[in-house]
Amino acid sequence: MPVLAFAGITVAVMQTLLVPVIKDLPVLLSTDPANATWVMTATLLAGAVSTPIMGRLGDLYGKRRMLLASLAVMVIGSLICASTDDLVVMIVGRALQGFAMGAIPLGIGIMRDELPREKLGSAMALMSSSIGVGGGLALPAAALVAQHADWHALFLGSAGLGVLAMVLTYALVPEPPLRAPGTFDFIGAFGLSLGLVLLLLPITKGGDWGWASAPTLGLLAASVTVLVLWGLFELRTPAPLVDLRTTARREVLLTNLASIMVGVAFYAVSLVLPQLLQLPTSTGYGLGQSMVVAGLCVAPLGVTMMFVAPLYARISARRGPKSTLMLGMLIIAIGYGAGLGLLSAAWQTVLIAVVLGAGIGLAYSSLPALIIGAVDPSETGAANGLNTLMRSIGTSVSSAVIGMVLANTSVTMGSAQGPVQVPSMEGFRISFLIATGAVLIGLVLAAFLPSQRPSGHPVLLASSSDAGPAPVAPVAPVQAAPAATAGRTVRHDGAPS
Repeated sequence: MPVLAFAGITVAVMQTLLVPVIKDLPVLLSTDPANATWVMTATLLAGAVSTPIMGRLGDLYGKRRMLLASLAVMVIGSLICASTDDLVVMIVGRALQGFAMGAIPLGIGIMRDELPREKLGSAMALMSSSIGVGGGLALPAAALVAQHADWHALFLGSAGLGVLAMVLTYALVPEPPLRAPGTFDFIGAFGLSLGLVLLLLPITKGGDWGWASAPTLGLLAASVTVLVLWGLFELRTPAPLVDLRTTARREVLLTNLASIMVGVAFYAVSLVLPQLLQLPTSTGYGLGQSMVVAGLCVAPLGVTMMFVAPLYARISARRGPKSTLMLGMLIIAIGYGAGLGLLSAAWQTVLIAVVLGAGIGLAYSSLPALIIGAVDPSETGAANGLNTLMRSIGTSVSSAVIGMVLANTSVTMGSAQGPVQVPSMEGFRISFLIATGAVLIGLVLAAFLPSQRPSGHPVLLASSSDAGPAPVAPVAPVQAAPAATAGRTVRHDGAPS
């Protein structure tokens, strides 16, 4: 459990690794703010694509093997970024770093295969929350490095973390013996990647091109076309990359839509607070803090998420995961709503980070349990893979949209190097409003989820978080009993826990 959680935190660090220097990226890479946002968005986009790809490869060829491959790709991407100041090369390296996000569902799959029943619920909550924990804890560490060394040292540090995670994984994590039948869906992987790129490119550049311009509308239409064709193909192929049939159920569909909204809300705070804290007081709204202090002010986001994960198990046992999800999203909405009027002092940003961390931790921890309780055991792999993909899409869209908002509401101020563009308070408040609106939509969606009985830590068929439609045979020789679906309670006597 600690090794897998460390691997999850390590790859999650890539999401916020550059946040302390985000306001300086246009100067560091000799580009404009809209192009610089792709250094962040590329990582999130690659993470969204890698989630189902690595999950399926893990089912076919071994989860630990694919976990090690994910970490190796992250190390290569880090070394590429450490050696360049070119925008295009940096985006390529950052995309390779983001591809390691597939380690999160692979870790969940290994836990489901190897852990005893009584440890599974809390372990999956911790692994699911590692996305936010790693992102939050990276901020002060990255700020300390960036303030006292060349910013390329950030990537050398991430490469070192990746190597350490690989060594620990190789030495201490067993390889589950289960393998899924079927082949890898190359067409599905290409179609999903192309569709997401075509969607996020106009969102990022629409402000520069014009929202009614031919390139913007053309790319949006192309993305819809590609994703529709991809969905039709996935429904007809015998071994799809993502089993879309599971989305037909109300429980799964609403949980996935709510997951997108939680993803949008999570990434907004990581983009806004560090920039606000570091802007000079001469702007009239900047708080004039150093990189390190800004990172420390936002660090409670990840710390609170880490401490909330065990609390989730208690609340969910009494009230069920639906109540926990709704409570989490309500706390997020309160945090962002308060943030609209509490952005004038550093201590206020700490308070916002604590409240948002508690809400995001509860929400993220609830999602795997909701999915598991909504589908049959043989479908948990595909269903959890799709849910993780939805969260990744939410963070990718958040990065693109909020990056576009901050770039297009920026103001010009003088500096020793001449006039520079900096984010405006209007842009920060619009970003918080977007996050508040997203989480309120998610709260409404969650309200229509059917109530579930409190989780009794169901025993699961072993499969990764993106198994194909064919069930994976359990290790235990005992024949599994049929799954009981009344009340959506999952039980498989004799299946490995």
